Amino acid sequence: MEQRQTWSSRLTYILTVAGATIGFGATWRFPYLVGQNGGGAYVLMFILVMLFVGIPIILVENVIGRRGQANSIDAFLPDGSKYSPLWKFFGYTGILGAFGILSYYMPLGGWVITYIYHLILGLFGIEGGLDLSSPVTKELTSTFYHANIEQAPLMITICTAVFVLINWVILRKGIIAGIERSVKFLMPLLFLCLIVMVARNLTLDGAWEGVRFYLMPDFSKLSGKLLLDVLGQVFFALSLGFGVMITLSSHLKKDESMVKTAVITGIINTLIAILAGFMIFPSLFSAGLSPDSGPSLVFKTLPIAFSHMAFGNFFAIVFFLLLVVAALTTSITIYQVIISVLHEKFGFLYVNAINTALIFTFIFGNLPCILSDGPLADVRILNRSVFDAYDFISGNICFVVTALGAAVYVGWVMKNRALDEITNGGKLHGSVYNIWYQFVRFVIPVVILAIFIYGLIPLFS
Repeated sequence: MEQRQTWSSRLTYILTVAGATIGFGATWRFPYLVGQNGGGAYVLMFILVMLFVGIPIILVENVIGRRGQANSIDAFLPDGSKYSPLWKFFGYTGILGAFGILSYYMPLGGWVITYIYHLILGLFGIEGGLDLSSPVTKELTSTFYHANIEQAPLMITICTAVFVLINWVILRKGIIAGIERSVKFLMPLLFLCLIVMVARNLTLDGAWEGVRFYLMPDFSKLSGKLLLDVLGQVFFALSLGFGVMITLSSHLKKDESMVKTAVITGIINTLIAILAGFMIFPSLFSAGLSPDSGPSLVFKTLPIAFSHMAFGNFFAIVFFLLLVVAALTTSITIYQVIISVLHEKFGFLYVNAINTALIFTFIFGNLPCILSDGPLADVRILNRSVFDAYDFISGNICFVVTALGAAVYVGWVMKNRALDEITNGGKLHGSVYNIWYQFVRFVIPVVILAIFIYGLIPLFS
């Protein structure tokens, strides 16, 4: 049997996991949800949920992955175990969710690359570019979005294909030589872009009004609905429920402290998300813009803010470069979930597993999502566009079902084997391990079930 590769160090593993959990969840979704939900109250709730729910669930998937030493399906039934093969069902729902998120995630990367292309044209005054050297209006950015995103399927297809190709170049070198080495470069680049943007935006006139909105909690905004919204965002932000953590931790050394790595992962993800807010809200308030514009905040509202800055095109390019780097560190790890299953479970040659995963997802996932605003605009799935249906099914059903199955599996099937794994065979001591175990058994399943029921409400409304 081929010996399983392991990460060269704790740092590279943490960087890879941090890259997997940052993505659009921290840099795009988190800021617009903060804007929609009153600012500081959402941020406070996010930090608390990350600490008390997010990190424990990271550990659930870590335990399954490292104990199983296999892909995200076979990890539910390691060699020699006597568990029911039905538990593998939750591995399959994770794979389906991974396909679903990649289906719309890669076109989002294509959108960002499209913006970078047009911003570069605008920087040099070339016709067709997005020129932010002087203030622009919401009408102009909305018109640009409609013309170059919604009604430009060929351009988005090309840019999405470029993004897929970049992933292919990294993935073909393997999980260590490819993913590990790439994140050593990409994560510092991400931090550099983020620090440049935060430093620039905090010096804008009126920036501190944005900081006040962002950090000062309005406790009247706290509600059960807000809690469930935050729980859903934590799941999305941490890449929980679609096999990423299981796959990555299956390459983790047996003497590594999973509690330390999970805590550091949660802290880094929270830090990046909070820094993203410092990057966005000061610029919005400086330009007198509303922070509650929702998912279009990044693509329609922020360009207006950049146009009010000196060197607006340059800083907009840096911002969208940050987005594409964040998306790349996530997408390569999601692809790896599917590739590992094809290679290890179904016997594909590694290069064939890569090609199959990327091509299949592009044809049956990316293209339908790209065309959902054009030729497939009349196609409805669950009363949603193709793009939104992929998002809903993967995020509200597949991820949550997988996470629920994983929690029950660890708490009620693995039982003491889970404690043995998280304590490195009894070498690590402390009450935190037993507290985590009881939390996973009795609290986490209830929390996940609440998210699941809440996520299905739109189907009946």
